[in-house]
Amino acid sequence: MKNGKSPDPNTVHPIAGYDKEIYVKPTIKNPNIIVGNFTYIADSEFESHVTHFYPWSRDKLIIGKFCQIAAGVEFVMNDANHQMNAVSTFPFYTLEGWEMEPPDPSDMPFKGDTVIGNDVWIGQNAVILPGIHIGDGAIIGANSVVGCDVEPYSVIIGNPAKVLRKRFDDEMIDLLLRFKWWDRTIEEINSLIPLLTCSDPEKVRKELKEII
Repeated sequence: MKNGKSPDPNTVHPIAGYDKEIYVKPTIKNPNIIVGNFTYIADSEFESHVTHFYPWSRDKLIIGKFCQIAAGVEFVMNDANHQMNAVSTFPFYTLEGWEMEPPDPSDMPFKGDTVIGNDVWIGQNAVILPGIHIGDGAIIGANSVVGCDVEPYSVIIGNPAKVLRKRFDDEMIDLLLRFKWWDRTIEEINSLIPLLTCSDPEKVRKELKEII
């Protein structure tokens, strides 16, 4: 407990007197956007960052717990796509006056739900393309355009985004994925902060092996 307060996932503004950083979950109105506790964005609102998302859209945006989303991040959903298996990609059916019925859903590119894991850091102005799955603990560099799935605890950068490195070795990643600290109670997480913020990976590895 800090300053007499316990962390509350239903608080919109977790920094007193500052409205440019919000916990996302309590602000969501679209039922097809699902966000875990304590995920925040460096903005005063979230849903405008999810583009091409309509009442008839078939996909969902699913974001885990404790994610950190920087300013300018955009989640592009499947209905940004145009028909690609015809001569023209022009969407006549969306514009007034053109005699075209909407194409059959099977004729439209569709890559499924966009799924972001837990404890993912998405850097400023990154773009997440439709249907991408980003694993737990990944870091997405600023201005990256993510068009392929991202393995847990990977660092990716660029346009198109490519893996720069893994944050830890395979054994440590396996320990962290089994540990799932983000699923623990607030009290447990508070007690784990010294471990979660320790910069000595070998010390962390040893403690995780004792805990798991």
